Amino acid sequence: MTKLLQVDFEFNGPFGEEMTVALMDLAKSINQEPGMIWKIWTENAQQKLGGGIYLFETEATAKAYLAMHTVRLQQLGISQVRGVIFDINQSLTNINQGPTTDSFSH
Repeated sequence: MTKLLQVDFEFNGPFGEEMTVALMDLAKSINQEPGMIWKIWTENAQQKLGGGIYLFETEATAKAYLAMHTVRLQQLGISQVRGVIFDINQSLTNINQGPTTDSFSH
């Protein structure tokens, strides 16, 4: 069963296009992470927050990614990383066209 991972942390930038340029290689590498289906990058320059919403194949792959990503962020000087793994209510998500693997046919 797929799992949603929500991660956020204090982030001083860069944001917007500068963030895109600076983190392009990281974004590409995330596609190679075991069990990762997709990621939505989140940023809030006003509140100085960064993060993402991820869809993983299993809870185990979501937990493994969160552990690895937390260490990576801490090595970059980010001390507090909030990560929560959620189940998806697929019936309600389908009503709102949520982009999960069960929401559309392959």
